[in-house]
Amino acid sequence: MDFEHSKRSRKYQERLNAFMEEFVYPVEPAHEQERVTAGCEATASLRGLKTEARSQGLWNLFLPNEEWGAGLANVEYAPLAEITGRSIELAPEATNCSAPDTGNMEVLADFGSREQQQDWLVPLLNGEIRSCFAMTEPEVASSDPRNLAATAERRGDEYVINGTKWWATGAMSADCKIAIFMGVTDPKAEPRRRYSMILVPMDTPGVEVVRDLSVFGFHERGGHGEVKFTDVRVPTENVIADEGDGYMIAQARLGPGRIHHCMRVLGMGERAFDLMVVRAKERTAFGSALSAKGVVQDWIAEARWRLEQARLLVLRTAWLLDTVGNRAARREISAIKVVAPRTALWVIDRAIQVCGGAGVAQDTPLPRMWAGARTLQIADGPDEVHNMVVARREIGRYE
Repeated sequence: MDFEHSKRSRKYQERLNAFMEEFVYPVEPAHEQERVTAGCEATASLRGLKTEARSQGLWNLFLPNEEWGAGLANVEYAPLAEITGRSIELAPEATNCSAPDTGNMEVLADFGSREQQQDWLVPLLNGEIRSCFAMTEPEVASSDPRNLAATAERRGDEYVINGTKWWATGAMSADCKIAIFMGVTDPKAEPRRRYSMILVPMDTPGVEVVRDLSVFGFHERGGHGEVKFTDVRVPTENVIADEGDGYMIAQARLGPGRIHHCMRVLGMGERAFDLMVVRAKERTAFGSALSAKGVVQDWIAEARWRLEQARLLVLRTAWLLDTVGNRAARREISAIKVVAPRTALWVIDRAIQVCGGAGVAQDTPLPRMWAGARTLQIADGPDEVHNMVVARREIGRYE
């Protein structure tokens, strides 16, 4: 692996860092105040950032497909995702690079029909609408996809959809116009062919957004919806790819998506590191600056090498995705999904400790970042499942 960033990636990094310094960081306080009245909808600050980012060409950077996006390889986009993670509330969506839209756009770009792409991918790429991904279910352990129970029964030229999904990120927003629903279409098929992904417009009769789910008490912008589907009817042409392809599409979607999550969470860790060091230099206790205390110096040193180690593993995984593909990089994808959130969570926790009372209050982004990093140890597969994948791959090498 060549550790040098490509010329194209370096140019984007320079432009994106300048955008963050000039436009994103300065509006964070105003955005937080506006959220009180905006609720799940975009604030005026965020809408302004989206307009500015698009005018600067900092838009849809995540898509390697040159027909639809910037055409950057995973290893080129990874450092850009890290930069946006430094302001996780604003920068990913400001650049139209936020989950779950990124994964849904990748699905439509790779597997959608031309009609599906025109109806849904193009408006998503233009930032005109948002979307949600309806896979996880409240009644089963969704870490094992064989447990999924929501159904999409084919009746003539329609699918009739029934079931309840939750953690459908973005579903609370009025801008959320389309859901990608994953459900059982053939319960008698072998496990990997039982499921299909189907496009369901949110205004379809029978779709009910029941409630918003909080994350450690925080309500995210766009929300995390619990969505009930009762005899929802959609045409059969709304199936993505072919019936029975749902499991395959999910695996293809989650590989690059996990890279995005991991780089963004490392950006959160770097922001926390900055806050920790600045606070340690500014505050005095027992006759000297906190930065002069041995224990704080140990935290700073360990935070730095933890972040560097995690970044190298994520970049190597991105490189493998580009060179050998998702399947061959499965072990590394699972490894980074455990390592990156753990690393960021450790750094954020130390930053909170250094900041003291301020670290748990709303005056810094640390509490929200802690909640996000901790949640990522469950989202997109819990740590235990990813460790199981790594272990099985390693054990298999000895057979």
